[in-house]
Amino acid sequence: MNHIIIMAGGVGSRFWPMSTPERPKQFIDVLGTGHTLLQLTADRFEGICPVENIWVVTSVRYRELVKAQLPGIPDSNILLEPCMRNTAPCIAYAAWKIKKKDPQANLIVTAADHIVMDVPEFKRVIREGIDFVKSEDRILTIGMWPTRPETGYGYIKVKQEEDGAESGAKVIREVEGFKEKPDLKTAEAYLAAGGYYWNAGIFLWNVRTVEKAFRRNEPEIAAIFDSLDDVYYSSDEQQAIDAKFPECKHISVDYAIMEHASNIYVFPAAFGWSDLGTWGALYEQLPKGDGRNAVVGGKVCMVESEGCVVHVSADKKILIQGLKDYIVAEQDNVILICRKADEQRIKEFSTQLR
Repeated sequence: MNHIIIMAGGVGSRFWPMSTPERPKQFIDVLGTGHTLLQLTADRFEGICPVENIWVVTSVRYRELVKAQLPGIPDSNILLEPCMRNTAPCIAYAAWKIKKKDPQANLIVTAADHIVMDVPEFKRVIREGIDFVKSEDRILTIGMWPTRPETGYGYIKVKQEEDGAESGAKVIREVEGFKEKPDLKTAEAYLAAGGYYWNAGIFLWNVRTVEKAFRRNEPEIAAIFDSLDDVYYSSDEQQAIDAKFPECKHISVDYAIMEHASNIYVFPAAFGWSDLGTWGALYEQLPKGDGRNAVVGGKVCMVESEGCVVHVSADKKILIQGLKDYIVAEQDNVILICRKADEQRIKEFSTQLR
């Protein structure tokens, strides 16, 4: 069967004060839709897998937030990390637990804080991707067709000599390599050359392939989750995870698995994806009103202002006059007023009011 693994452990510090360590952005209605990013992520997999096959890997401190926002998933599907160890250990934990009951599982791994505007196209890509990996020793990643020389995303380079495997209107291609987030000149070169796609961090593989990849490339991580085989789904599981999970190496799945794999492919896609990593990215996704201002929450009156992104609590009344290209954000009586051009300093700013 198909299983969705949603990684939801980040703290979203670049979206302070909207996002805080107590309630990170994945648990917030960032877009003003009435649904949090976590809920939107789970909802877009409707029809691909049943709700009992949705898994959320998160920090132990966010257990109640997950339960409140996704009440339909079983408690045993909320996997609680006692500490942050990046994406490889979190994926391994979910994969080992899933294969305990479903050794033929197909796994789709995604982050909780991304958005997708064209959900029907997203579902088409995921379904075709599952067909590509379910019976083969293959790893499939989703690569987004680049629309601009973006410096905030990693890139996937395809093997140009590979004709690829036809899959609907798109072509699944073999991956030559993964590229770190580039500078602007390099991103422009990628766009001009072609054959480069944004790395969306969405992976599809069957559980046998996952297990084999970890045993080959990260045997220590595999051994840790092997040692927990007797406690999965038991009352002793959390205590055992609390003891053993900190022994895992702090490493991303890109470094642990993807950069070493010879059986990795990319499905080029275009379904309005964004990882919402910055206020600027959020501004691009929100509808604009007069003066190209994007506003979420509250009663906000924009006067002689343009190009601003405003995110405030629903009960707030705010009038903003004379601002151009600013971020105005409020949460729990903390207010940030910052030029969009300086948003890279928000992590620094967040420490100054503690």
